Amino acid sequence: MSKTFAYTISLTVFLNFFLCQVHAQDTITYPLRINVGFEASGPAIYYSNKNLQNLEGYVSVDLNEKRSVGLSFGYLNYKYSQYNYSYLNKGSYIRLGVDFNLLKPEKSMGKYWAGIGLKYGLSRYNSETPGLSQINYWGETSSSIPVRTNWGHFVEVDPGVRADMFKHFSIGWTMSLRLLVHAGGSKNIKPIYLPGFGNATKTVTAGFSYFLVWNIPYKKITVVTKKEEPEEEEDEDEIPGTNNSDSGNTGIRQQGATRQ
Repeated sequence: MSKTFAYTISLTVFLNFFLCQVHAQDTITYPLRINVGFEASGPAIYYSNKNLQNLEGYVSVDLNEKRSVGLSFGYLNYKYSQYNYSYLNKGSYIRLGVDFNLLKPEKSMGKYWAGIGLKYGLSRYNSETPGLSQINYWGETSSSIPVRTNWGHFVEVDPGVRADMFKHFSIGWTMSLRLLVHAGGSKNIKPIYLPGFGNATKTVTAGFSYFLVWNIPYKKITVVTKKEEPEEEEDEDEIPGTNNSDSGNTGIRQQGATRQ
């Protein structure tokens, strides 16, 4: 019986402490959304360079006010040629990862996002060399490399921002830094361009993406935010370790002693 009474008292004290802490904090209503986006720079690049066609879209779901999971997917058609050979590469890719919003909930309110994403990329592509010519001691020889299907892997870090422009519509951009894990292909035949990654002759590449995003709210949560306590201003006229009233009394006593 005494143990039960002690547990009851402890639980009561804990609940009172918890309620006092919650009471000393502010709460806001934060909307969680499903974001569906389309990458706009790919069609713009294709307009000026017909040898590079890249289409990409993405979907992300907010888990809370700080984190969301995202999936991007795209298609690439790449062509390259010079005087002695031509190269074709086309395929699809996906990226899966987590995005972190670095803004405070009371600042973002679900409308603004500024943070960083960590993603893993997987690429499936078909590459071929339709024509390849070479001039040597015996003359000119011609050959070709047939179509081969390969898989590529890479990881990506992409900081960026996003902001609402209208209701259910926002724009944003990301700068991507990608690290190639495996490009696919054989030891002597490597792809020139990897869907979703870029120039496969390099281990690290950078990219820029511009997104148009439609937002679909699906849930609202309550987020607790702590109050900011105002800083106490120190009296510049008062010197620490001294008492103004004592100093004044000392001055009066000194004046009286001088008059005498």
